Amino acid sequence: MELALEKDRAREGVVQSGELYAVKFIERGLKIDEHVQREIMNHRSLKHPNIIRFKEVLLTPTDLAIVMEYAAGGELFERICTAGRFSEDEARYFFQQLISGVSYCHSMQICHRDLKLENTLLDGSSAPRLKICDFGYSKAINYFIYNTFRPSSVLHSQPKSTVGTPAYIAPEVLSRKEYDGKIADVWSCGVTLYVMLVGAYPFEDPEDPRNFRKTLQRILSVHYSIPDYVRVSMECRHLLSRIFVANPEKRITIPEIKQHPWFLKNIPVEFMEENNLQSSNQNHEQQSSQSIEEILVIIQEARKAANGAKIGGLLLEILHKKCMLLDNLICLLTR
Repeated sequence: MELALEKDRAREGVVQSGELYAVKFIERGLKIDEHVQREIMNHRSLKHPNIIRFKEVLLTPTDLAIVMEYAAGGELFERICTAGRFSEDEARYFFQQLISGVSYCHSMQICHRDLKLENTLLDGSSAPRLKICDFGYSKAINYFIYNTFRPSSVLHSQPKSTVGTPAYIAPEVLSRKEYDGKIADVWSCGVTLYVMLVGAYPFEDPEDPRNFRKTLQRILSVHYSIPDYVRVSMECRHLLSRIFVANPEKRITIPEIKQHPWFLKNIPVEFMEENNLQSSNQNHEQQSSQSIEEILVIIQEARKAANGAKIGGLLLEILHKKCMLLDNLICLLTR
């Protein structure tokens, strides 16, 4: 495999077949922690048209490389920045796909915990298919772990950590108490929908959008509004009002969203759950080229500091000492 990449960023890789892949590099050593392992294992277990396909992990002399499906359409965030905001029909088209992917994740007992426009990519088709990516904050819940059912005291508890991107974080996550990751994902989906419709974040103060404290206060008090200049139907407003509910127990769920009249309008047949699951099952073996055991061995090896990094550090130290000697010599000659 010949890779054309920039370190610490996801870039496309070129393989002999001509197919493009995105590759994420993570420096070997201390950066390969339990979060990286969780990201890989959770992502590997997901096979769905609205989720970036996991391919394999590779080891280079300096990095762990995660190979994934390449999304030629870029981030949904970039599309909104270009458009300013979407029409209600276009926003619904992408929201339907987002909910389809999130619903599948939850059915696999995985909550994403960092859903946002930057973590939703688009393929290069004329009618773009949305792809959820970046499972770095994801967590498997209950007792489903890596395609096998077995008790797990770690995964059985609901997530308690405050993770995610501030503008998308649900009120209960900010409380630093135990919360249901699935319900928190619903809130983030609502923020994504709002941004697509309005072109701004719902809980940022329009007069002071960079004030982080104000944003958190507005999230906790569920203080948002839809500007008068934006046309949004009553059905859509109703859905948003059911998503933006401070009490997670009273917030609308993913199954309920999928039955909401606004969501069901103009829903493409291929986005229906039955077809998605069927497609996922058909591609399961094809996409799982590496076994769990193989991946764990690679991750374990990646935790060892790279020899190349040590050599590079030694050369840098030698170069630094030579520069100091040269400086001293120049000082002596100029006296």
